[in-house]
Formats: sequence, structure tokens, C-alpha cells
Amino acid sequence: MTQLTHSDVTIIGAGLTGLSLAHFLKKHGKTVRLVEKEDRFGGSIRTLSQQGFTFETGPNTGVVSNMAVDELFRDLEGQCQVEGARPESKARWIWKNDRWHALPSGPVSAIGTPLFTPSDKFRILLEPFRSKGNDPMETVAGMVKRRLGQSFLDYAVDPFISGVYAGDPNYLVTRFALPKLYRLEQNYGSFIGGSLKRGKELKAERANRKYNGIFSFIGGMESLTRALSGNLGKDEYLLTCRTTVVLPDARHYQLTVSSGNATHTWKSRHVICTTGSTSLKELLPFVDSSLIQPVQEIKHAKVIQAAVGFTHWQGIPIAAYGGLIPSREKRKALGILFPSSLFTNRSPHQGALVSVFLGGFRHPEVLELTNNELEMLVQRELQETLQTGSNTPDLISIHKHYQAIPQYGADSAQRLHAISTLERRHPGLYLAGNIRDGIGMADRIQQAHQLAKQIAGKLVD
Repeated sequence: MTQLTHSDVTIIGAGLTGLSLAHFLKKHGKTVRLVEKEDRFGGSIRTLSQQGFTFETGPNTGVVSNMAVDELFRDLEGQCQVEGARPESKARWIWKNDRWHALPSGPVSAIGTPLFTPSDKFRILLEPFRSKGNDPMETVAGMVKRRLGQSFLDYAVDPFISGVYAGDPNYLVTRFALPKLYRLEQNYGSFIGGSLKRGKELKAERANRKYNGIFSFIGGMESLTRALSGNLGKDEYLLTCRTTVVLPDARHYQLTVSSGNATHTWKSRHVICTTGSTSLKELLPFVDSSLIQPVQEIKHAKVIQAAVGFTHWQGIPIAAYGGLIPSREKRKALGILFPSSLFTNRSPHQGALVSVFLGGFRHPEVLELTNNELEMLVQRELQETLQTGSNTPDLISIHKHYQAIPQYGADSAQRLHAISTLERRHPGLYLAGNIRDGIGMADRIQQAHQLAKQIAGKLVD
């Protein structure tokens, strides 16, 4: 057993949250150590290059939606290069009646679209005058139907929820899953009026940021996690950790970690678990199970991402962000993203790279299909939606994620209360990651930034 040096903070999990935490804590002058069960950094973020195509097996894009993201990207300049989405890929498509339609970008275009019924278009016009709701546990579906109507739910919000959460708007609670939307109604009285007022505030905020909008990185998303991990010293991380156990020890926590053929121990004032929910009992055997159970019971959407590459694209023009498919349309695919339209060097010059998403709450059964069956399904979806015809893909890379995206339903209130109670009972112990505070890349970075600042304030020498 090897006794390692004390660290101010131990971070369990070296995905984006853990790596960002280490970065911001080190900026505050604190010593850190990361513990990771896999043999690589990055968690769900992974970029592969095959046959002239560069594709993601996890997140494809992020959005610079807060100052913490901007700060991180500035810090990493020279180590990785942020790539914004091409302007011509701004359009979002929605599938209805066997064809794609552009998603409206505002009230005016919403009136002319064939996606919504005439009565709901009238409801959209009257939305600013509708009374705000008073149910803090209202689902996304309930809120949208109340303010904008059924067809807006079916052909705008339902596919959006599939694209972000791979979830069900009847299950997700707006206050937890879409807090910005919830606050628009609560703070401003309406979505449209709130968006206009909030837009002025956001314009000033964006002016103070160097980076804005949709992002990836030259060479793919893994360029970000590679840059973050490259700034760690050899004594600041352990990979391939088979077991990790945390126990309280006076004003510290004792860490016992098995990595390779060795067992390491050290003490930390603070421990942050970013690993999600499944391993918490084993990690924290001293914590009351009544506080662990609500966290472990969080539901996850199962998702398949298929990266599909064509050396010579013969389908319809795909100068767009991608297309989403409402559940009412009864297709197997949740949506299709167009990475080669968004970013450079993702496919050969005359080719195209698309990412097809399947599964989710809508079709969990597709994860039981074999890869051959999935390849046939993916090709059929592309033939019928993007008119690829007999153009056989040069690449199909299937990636199954059985715990892809946590679902922020009504049980979120109990989960967040349990986390708050746990952290209060055990000072210096924190549960972070996508079990709270949002699921997007910007959410993960902002959470890390705020938590690092909070901990640094408690570790004043």
C-alpha cells in the first residue's frame, strides 16, 4: 500500500465535470487529485477518426451559454482551438408528413409554418397575455399545452426534448429540466415577452464574451478533454482505478484506491463525486443509504448514436444543424445531426457525415437489436428522410449508451433534497455531475466553476 501526499481536493471521475473542476481549483491555487476507473480521460466525450471521417461517440456540440465556458476556453487558448458552427448550418428541421420543415425562429415565422394548427397559431399570438402557472411540478408537456397548444408541443417541444434529453415531455418537470423556460414564465409572465426582455440582457452578456454560440473543437470534442488532462501533473491523477473507497477521518476524508497492481491511500479536506449515481454506495459506504437511494433511482434514457459517413453524398442538401423527428410521426429515429455541415474536416470534400440517434424513452427496445439490424435500420431511416437511395454508406459506427442522459422528472425534488442533506451532514463531501444542475456541456463547466469557487473559499490558508 502506497501513502500518497495529502491533497486539498480529490475528484472522483475524470469526465468533463471532473477535469473542469481540477482546472478551476488549480487556478485558485489548490492541490487536486483525480481518480478515474477507465484508462482514459474524458468520460462520455470521445472523438474517433476512421476512413477520412472524424466523428463523436458522445456529445457532438455544445453551446457557450455562460461566462464560465468563455473563461475556460480563454484559459486553454494555444492548447486546443474552439470551432464555431458554420453560419449556413443555422436552420433546424422538423419532420412532418414525410418531409422536412424549418423550425420557426420566432413568432412571425411561427404564424406561417405548416407545423402548427391555425388555432394554435392564434394561441401563440395571445401567449404574452396568458396568466402564468402556479404549479412548480408542472411537466414540460403541461406547461407548453397550457401556453401554446397541442401542435406546438407535438412539432416543436416534443422533438426538442427528444434531441436534448431523448426523453418524454410528459415525464420531465419544467422547473428541473428546462429551468430557463420556467423562469421566463415566472419572472416575466410569458415565454415571448420574457424572451424579448431577456434577449436584451443576454446581448450585453454576449458582448463581454469572446466565445459565443454552438461550439466544437478543431479535431473534435476530445481536443478539449485532452487539453485539460494535459495540464495535470503525474501525481495529480490515477487511472484504471478498480475500486475507490472514501471514509471520514477527523476533519479529512481517507481515500483508498486500487489502481493497477497497487493500492494507494491519502487524505483530502474535500471530496467531489462526479461519477453519476450507480457507484455511490461503494464509493461512500459511511453515508446513510436513505440519502444515496434517491440519487441512484434517477432514470436514464438509453441512446444509440450511429455515425454514418458517405465519401460521395447523393442525398438532399443538408446545409442545416440537423433534423428532429416528433414522436407523432412514428419513426424509429429520434433525430439526425449533420456534423459535416456544422464543422470543418469531418468528412471527405464531396462527402457527408451524419449522426443518427435512436432509442431514448420513445424506443428503448432498439438497444436490443444486433449491430447488423441497427445498420439496416439506420440506412432505411436515411433513405426515407434524407433520400440517400442506394448510396451505401462508407462508414457506419454504432455506439450504445445504456445510461446516456439522466431524466429530470418529479423525483428531482427528492433527489436534490437528499444531496443537500448529505452535503450538510458531511462537510467537505459533494455530489456533482449531470445528476444535478443540467446535462449540457456548458452546465457541466459552469457547475465546476461555481463549485471550485465555493471550495476555494473554504480552503483559505
